[in-house]
Amino acid sequence: MDRFEEYKNVWVLIETEHGEAKNVGFELLNAARPLAEGKGCDLVAVVIGHDIGQICRDALCYGADSVIAVEGEEYETYSTDAFSKALIQLIEKHKPDAMIIGATGNGRDLGPKVACHIKTGLTADCTGLGLNDDGENIAWTRPTFGGNLMATIICPDSRPQMGTVRPGVFRKGRYDAARTGPILREEIHIPPEDIRTRIVYQADALSLALDLADAEIIVAGGRGMGSQENFRILKELADELGAYLACSRAVVDAGWLDHTYQVGQSGKTVAPKIYFAVGISGAIQHLAGISGAETVIAINKDPEAPIFDIADYCIVGDLNEVVPALTRAYRKMKEH
Repeated sequence: MDRFEEYKNVWVLIETEHGEAKNVGFELLNAARPLAEGKGCDLVAVVIGHDIGQICRDALCYGADSVIAVEGEEYETYSTDAFSKALIQLIEKHKPDAMIIGATGNGRDLGPKVACHIKTGLTADCTGLGLNDDGENIAWTRPTFGGNLMATIICPDSRPQMGTVRPGVFRKGRYDAARTGPILREEIHIPPEDIRTRIVYQADALSLALDLADAEIIVAGGRGMGSQENFRILKELADELGAYLACSRAVVDAGWLDHTYQVGQSGKTVAPKIYFAVGISGAIQHLAGISGAETVIAINKDPEAPIFDIADYCIVGDLNEVVPALTRAYRKMKEH
């Protein structure tokens, strides 16, 4: 008898906060569909949160075969204690074959806690998913050695197989409003005394809870910006467009911006509709972080910059002249 015969189905956690779902959960439903089909099992969305009725329906419309829902006021905001205890109980009861979680700040906290408790492996920060040759194990692909190599990892000796996957690597599937499926509601409540931490949100002077993973427009600067002060012109362009500000690793290493803003293999993976790459040469580690962008607009004074090989629109010129000109042009368009 197969030692893992009792473990069935591929689970995707739909991350929630304040009754809202993070996009990464719906992205992962699309990514996990081929895994479930390849293994001949169901794709199950797991939703833990407060006021999650619409999120459960959305999960079905984005491709889940069924939903397991845990709802309560203690899940209004994320806490390690409440969410890990709830997810552990679900896993021990239903025994999924695989559990996929978004590699957000919360997901990176939750995944290892749960994996350690149930004594299974976890592959963190993945950028690719597949099945190994026999179709039994998920092949988790993630960057290693500072992003210079890609490693593919399997977990053949324990279940469930677990991994966290970066937001923005995969696109959401088509939303089918006619899709339906069962929603299993599990009553799991965590006593207040068992929740030992609370989240306090504090905005810094430069950023209000940046969430680059969900941004539709991003204006990013690289080493070519020349100085921290020059990011002022990027901020003006971003404000005009209603965009998010971001940067390459070289900018973080220079101390010009915080790691919160970093895009790339060692930063955030993004998939905006428009990505402005300003003064960014186009190192392979950075390109891996923007592979999901629909349109890339590159501005660089070096006509041989690698970023131009993948950009949809290429502007060769001095960014100190081009960026303010773009800002003025967009401002003028809005006035009319």
